[in-house]
Amino acid sequence: MDFISTLLIAIALAMDAFSVSLTKGFTLKNITKSQALWFGIFFGGFQALMPVLGWLGGIQLEWLITTFAPWVAFILLLLIGSNMIRESFSNDEEDSSDKFSFKELTLLAIATSIDAFAVGITYAVLKTDILIPIIMIGVTAFIFTLIGLYLGKKIGNYFGDKFEILGGVILILLGFKILLEGLGILIL
Repeated sequence: MDFISTLLIAIALAMDAFSVSLTKGFTLKNITKSQALWFGIFFGGFQALMPVLGWLGGIQLEWLITTFAPWVAFILLLLIGSNMIRESFSNDEEDSSDKFSFKELTLLAIATSIDAFAVGITYAVLKTDILIPIIMIGVTAFIFTLIGLYLGKKIGNYFGDKFEILGGVILILLGFKILLEGLGILIL
């Protein structure tokens, strides 16, 4: 595959990470630079790791991934989004939406990178070297994640506290989009 095709694939894969990081930027009011860096590392790292796993698994696991991956991503994003909405209605004094969680970060990174596994399978089928594509995919997701966090924080600061509801709704809608695309119902 040529450079432009690989870059376009990297950008397409990074869009889910961008959407989720934008949402987290809305809700994490006190995110530190190190936490933002962790987001970039996790999202970029999982986006780079999944094509490698797909490439190593090759065509043997294609049926399994194409069958279950959309459901896994949907369920993870539905649970996380629902939890964000529930927490926005909580009357707790402590703002639970402003907590940084490696557990949640890991689940979000997995949910947004499952489609990268299928890209790895494609690379295996095409007998394409994977090193340059995974570097481009990981770096692109890293950059898009940091941009999403920054923009989300700016928009969230401007519009106020109830962006957690919007963030939860966005995650749920993203989960539905992934599920419908995986089922062949929605093509965007």
